[in-house]
Amino acid sequence: ERKLQARIGPVRAEGDAMGACLHNESVWFFYNNSGKELSDIWRTKDKLVVSLGLLVCVIIILVNLLVMVAIAINRRFHYPIFYLLANLAAADLFSGIAYMFLMFNTGPRTMHLTVRTWFVRQSLLDMSLTASVANLLAIAVERHQTVFQFQLHSQMSNQRVIILIACIWCSAIMIGFIPHLGWNCVCHLTGCSRMAPLYSKSYLVFWAVSNLIIFSVMLLIYLHIYYYVNEKTKRMSQHTTFQGRHKETMMNLMKTVFLVLGKCSPLSL
Repeated sequence: ERKLQARIGPVRAEGDAMGACLHNESVWFFYNNSGKELSDIWRTKDKLVVSLGLLVCVIIILVNLLVMVAIAINRRFHYPIFYLLANLAAADLFSGIAYMFLMFNTGPRTMHLTVRTWFVRQSLLDMSLTASVANLLAIAVERHQTVFQFQLHSQMSNQRVIILIACIWCSAIMIGFIPHLGWNCVCHLTGCSRMAPLYSKSYLVFWAVSNLIIFSVMLLIYLHIYYYVNEKTKRMSQHTTFQGRHKETMMNLMKTVFLVLGKCSPLSL
């Protein structure tokens, strides 16, 4: 390890000066460059994290698989909102697979990974989280449309829903593979992040800000829905004709909105 530390300074200077890329270096080299600890033995903490992580991953995969099957076989759920919920379940299922891959390639195993395998590991995580966040935004927009048009289900066609879902996954794949395609610090060691030693700091800032913007837009949409329903309910209370039925419909819409927001958001976070 001391020999590796001694190499980092000259290699960093030479690489940054000449624009050389260090694809042949080990993952351990980049972790030492960023100053991030990388254990070469299995500690009790590592074993506990991997064991619990694998258990959680299996539960996530099974639960979301059940959700997808239930929506697929039940014709009552064949509406845009449920297709989007099924896609959210697919994104969370993919997250479970991505984290399971992480559990099998973490701890002391990390130092034996190739640079390419490390990027695949991180790209799977980025893709799954991006797909979940983007899908949450799509659900918020769909609920906004149905509430303001006073409908229980959106009139969006199946073709448009499929196109929307395809766009969500295309965006997730693009975001996930950007570092693999070049936006990384393999050719610029001084720009390496400590949190993800092969990732560029600028990419992590871009990814974090993008997700923050999406969550902010989603929050504003739900606040708009809440304000609208609250005002609508106040006006309804002044009339008695169809009051009970109208109020019940609006409350059902709000329950759907907050059920999605309350249950799905923590999964993505």
